[in-house]
Amino acid sequence: MKGPVAENRAMGELDHPESSVINLQNVSHTIKRCWWEGDSVMGDVEVLNTPAGNILKALFASGITVGISSRGMGSVSENLSEGTVEVQDDFELLCWDFVSTPSTHGAFMTPKISININEGKNQLPEYKYTNVNNIIRDIVCDNTGMCKC
Repeated sequence: MKGPVAENRAMGELDHPESSVINLQNVSHTIKRCWWEGDSVMGDVEVLNTPAGNILKALFASGITVGISSRGMGSVSENLSEGTVEVQDDFELLCWDFVSTPSTHGAFMTPKISININEGKNQLPEYKYTNVNNIIRDIVCDNTGMCKC
């Protein structure tokens, strides 16, 4: 909770850009809180009333399943005998982005509250999302799911 989350600077975009910079005009959500539950990363995400956030809200309101994927920088080491790639200690997590196809199996988000866009209000309700699990597992854990940290 230190750093960007505590300072209300933990933002993400709709789709994965190639850049390591979070582009403010493409921000769709903010990470309000995150924590570990065993080997799983959990979190609360708030979808913002930005153009990208409104697209994300509309996708959820239409029943579209959207994934979440971490974006970061760092080096990897390939283990050819095991057919794995291991992220090294220099990895820096930049953010979590909402994507159509997440790289981590099963990393899909669903709203915690029901969505009714015909409420007669100018704004959709704020959304909070839970179960941001398995996102960092592939980064910091080996392929058996056992974490070394």
